Amino acid sequence: MKKVMLFLLVCLLGFASLGWSVIGAAAESETELISGCKAAYLCDWRSGTKVYEDNAYEHLPIASMCKIMTLVLCFEELGRGLTLGERIPVSETASGMGGSQVFLEAGGEYIASDLIKSICIASANDSCVAMAERISGSEKLFVKKMNERAKALGMNDTAFVNCTGLPAAGQYSCAHDVAVMLSELLRHGDYFYYSRIWMDTITHKDGRVTEMANTNKLIRSYQGCDAGKTGYTSEAGFCLAASAERGNLRAVAVVIGATDSKTRFDNTRTMFDYVFANYTSKAVLEENVLDGALCKVVGGKKKEIAVRPARPAYVFCSKDDTDAIDCVTQLEELKAPVAAGDAAGAVVVYKNGVEYDRIPLIANEDSARCSYLDSLRDVAENWGF
Repeated sequence: MKKVMLFLLVCLLGFASLGWSVIGAAAESETELISGCKAAYLCDWRSGTKVYEDNAYEHLPIASMCKIMTLVLCFEELGRGLTLGERIPVSETASGMGGSQVFLEAGGEYIASDLIKSICIASANDSCVAMAERISGSEKLFVKKMNERAKALGMNDTAFVNCTGLPAAGQYSCAHDVAVMLSELLRHGDYFYYSRIWMDTITHKDGRVTEMANTNKLIRSYQGCDAGKTGYTSEAGFCLAASAERGNLRAVAVVIGATDSKTRFDNTRTMFDYVFANYTSKAVLEENVLDGALCKVVGGKKKEIAVRPARPAYVFCSKDDTDAIDCVTQLEELKAPVAAGDAAGAVVVYKNGVEYDRIPLIANEDSARCSYLDSLRDVAENWGF
């Protein structure tokens, strides 16, 4: 009996050992996706679905990747009075920032487009402060706005102290939060006009020209990469947040604290290769197209009007995914008058019976309110007069 018990114990230990070996191999396989950095994050841009993470919420310095939030506020201000052609004055403070810069002249004026371009391409600290002072009056007030915007985006592991990313006590973020703010920046179409530029110049009033080269080398060397922000300080190490798009799938990848510049780019390539090889973004609803859907209008000259989706819908999933995807149209009964663009319901996308997305429907045409004579005419037609 003792021999039997001993045999069973050995078998159990053997199976346990095998089980832990399998789990350990899986974990090792995942961590082997990247190496040589402090933290990383990879996600689908549209849905925010996480694909890969490594120390994603650890508080770390992120160097010039702070400028992603600076750019978010710059592009948001374009809808609130700032124009790309506006001439922005440069203070002594902005001109004397040091670090990566385009050597702006104190007392000079530069158009906003050039300043934003120099931030995107050359990571210009002087341009960041000049834009911060234009938008908020001072860098200190601008940083307050940066932190408020971060909280609104759910970036709960981020604190900004300046708008440049220069080393400062109390300033930190994490790989997840960097992915969130880059994803927000990508919602501004004008940003891509600058992010895709490889080389350009900025001209000063005395005729001096500063040449700029994009610090994100992947826009030249990786298919589909068209956006991103690098960062480096001795404290933060080599950092990169980048985005690449192939077909319907746009991915966002973040690397913090790489040991050298090559490692940050190699790790980002590896994450992009992984997501594009294994995942897809299925188009389930086209923008402006919804055949056969008519919305009833009470009291309108048009009793039914066509509607359209406010945006397209995509479902992020693995390439071998077999999940059931369904779309359910929910139409509202509208009351006249109705103008094109008014809310008219929603299309709900379900994945395996669980709500995945909800796309607003909007009226595609007008329907004026019926007049008294229109109502009489309707009564007459209904009664066969």
